[in-house]
Amino acid sequence: MPIFFDEAKGLFHLQSRNTSYMIQLVRGYAAHAYFGAKLRQNGNLDELLTFKERASFSPNPLPEDKTISLDTLPQEYPQYGTGDFRSPAYQVRLANGARATELAYKSYRIIPGKPALEGLPSVYVERESEAETLELELFDAVSGLTVYLCYTVFEDFDAIARSARFRNDSGEAMQIERALSASVDFADASYDALYLSGAWARERHVQRRRLAPGLIGISSRRGASSHQQNPFLALLRPEADERQGEVYGFSLIYSGNFTAEAEVEQFGTTRVSLGINPFDFNWKLAPGETFQTPEAVLVYSSEGLGGMSRTFHRLYRTRLCRGQFRDQERPILVNNWEATYFDFNADKIEAIAKAGSELGIELFVLDDGWFGHRDSDNSSLGDWYEDRRKLPQGLGDLARRVKETGLQFGLWVEPEMVSPDSELYRAHPDWCLHVPGRRRTEARDQLVLDMSREDVRQYLYERLSDIFSSVPVSYVKWDMNRNMTEVGSAASPAERQGEIAHRYILGLYELLERLTSEFPHILFESCSGGGGRFDPGMLYYMPQTWTSDDTDAVERLKIQYGTSIVYPVSTMGAHVSAVPNHQVERTTSLKFRGDVAMSGNFGYELDLTKFTDEEKEIAKAQIAIYKEIRGLVQQGELYRLKSPFEGGETAWMFVSPDKNEALLFYFRVLAEPNGPLRSVKLEGLDPAKDYAVVGNGKVYGGDRLMSAGLSVASVSRDFSSMMVRLKAVH
Repeated sequence: MPIFFDEAKGLFHLQSRNTSYMIQLVRGYAAHAYFGAKLRQNGNLDELLTFKERASFSPNPLPEDKTISLDTLPQEYPQYGTGDFRSPAYQVRLANGARATELAYKSYRIIPGKPALEGLPSVYVERESEAETLELELFDAVSGLTVYLCYTVFEDFDAIARSARFRNDSGEAMQIERALSASVDFADASYDALYLSGAWARERHVQRRRLAPGLIGISSRRGASSHQQNPFLALLRPEADERQGEVYGFSLIYSGNFTAEAEVEQFGTTRVSLGINPFDFNWKLAPGETFQTPEAVLVYSSEGLGGMSRTFHRLYRTRLCRGQFRDQERPILVNNWEATYFDFNADKIEAIAKAGSELGIELFVLDDGWFGHRDSDNSSLGDWYEDRRKLPQGLGDLARRVKETGLQFGLWVEPEMVSPDSELYRAHPDWCLHVPGRRRTEARDQLVLDMSREDVRQYLYERLSDIFSSVPVSYVKWDMNRNMTEVGSAASPAERQGEIAHRYILGLYELLERLTSEFPHILFESCSGGGGRFDPGMLYYMPQTWTSDDTDAVERLKIQYGTSIVYPVSTMGAHVSAVPNHQVERTTSLKFRGDVAMSGNFGYELDLTKFTDEEKEIAKAQIAIYKEIRGLVQQGELYRLKSPFEGGETAWMFVSPDKNEALLFYFRVLAEPNGPLRSVKLEGLDPAKDYAVVGNGKVYGGDRLMSAGLSVASVSRDFSSMMVRLKAVH
């Protein structure tokens, strides 16, 4: 059993394969006692916490015990207003205007397996034996507020999932103003903070900073998890790197406004907290009602960032992603966006599909421009009816023509948006997010539909389900191309307006659950201007995401490397596009672009009818190779060997679970005159096994490949790459 309770000591001990997490009951408070490498349950676990009287500026809730102060006690769910001056996990405003509450431990229960979260995505179990859940009941007798803290221990996955559920047990409504998912206090501040930051077309670049007194925080106030920051934060010991050292990872399963922060306080301790961003958030909790926070996933690794990443990858790939495509090899696709933009007809689409079929491609995706009167991005969003000018015989006929070439048919949609120039907006101008008397700010000539409204969700369900039922669609790219402004709803009263951003996300999740459940044969891919909503919440409904609108292979090295810090390769869409690249106008070889794209869910995003004979042969070879290796790429263990953030080289590799097969990719961005003869040390192999290089038959010991390395001296030109396949020799 992974959860133990020593009643005499008031100590809860949560154990996974390599991790322990401990909660100590201290004078009625749920205190955080330990999080780190696994400790023996039968060992001496006394005195994990040290108590000492501090100066009078750290007030004492118990006058008879000056060693207890909420300003110094490491708490599991710290509160505001009763003595703890650090960042609180929650804040509630009562009917009388008071904001001070104090949660005391009341009871606990241990639940086999893991309960689902109502209305929210979360990691799950397939068998009760995979996990165990501790639920702590905390109660504030004055206000009538009850908070349930839930901790699920995934024993074999080596991860802990946390969330909180509020219940109003009073006779009056209260306002939740802050409701985070997790808060963890560390005993010291000798850490670096690592997070993923960027912008549109430059997502999830790795940032690392040393902690110091004060606050390091990341957040989104954009209505989505955003291109700019990702709902993930890690603490690393200063000496930790990819291969060794202590790392603590915190990931939030949520797609809206979030906050994640690390606060170093006066006595050199560190508090990490994450959850819904309290900025512009308010939730009215009526008597008897409950409020559920999103789920946070906590991972400890003693094997550096790589060890942490592989834990997240295994968990998210197999216990967050769902559906029949979770474990399936993903199809190789061609998307017409950069080939045609809005200028296409059925014949042009069929020609691209036919060219793709001749190369071995398996799926064609029709992107933006097939509906309404969509000749540019300034109209028709919301009018989900085929444009008979471009497609005289309709969408069904085009899908049939594509399928006759041997390809599956996929479709782009952007359901959450509406164009002011659309039939939908003219009929329902109140269906968008807006504030009375204020302008309706447009971005990309579009407004945001109010997903908190049931009538909006029902309209979208009816239109989309009609298309998915009548057209043989195998794949859907679900896009969302702007952030929220004037966040208000005409369907909600004044006192509920602070709830709209969160209710939007809840409404989106409801619609996605409905559609993905009804159409399980469709592979859904999430997109938000590329990576603007690449988060665990969306992966629960859609097992892959368009990683970035930037398809330049050099830029993609950083984007895909940074994304892999948390997210498995099976979730990353990666395509070969035309050169000069449409985002940065860089020209790279088809081989280089292919090797980068084959490090994800592979596809093409260009006009295949314009390929030269030489390019056709290269593409055929890429597609044939990817069909052989995609199981390893999408389901194997990823090892990052060289970082694009630290020089002109990038390298990563994939290893099968049985360590019988491996795949190395090495990339050089710029050539170096008369440079060193470089090699790369591999990882994850079995040192006792011998490995043959596919293609030349050379055999190397796994120990030699990991300790002495493999030469990459032949990769010496600008924008050059190498792929090496290894198979164990029995």
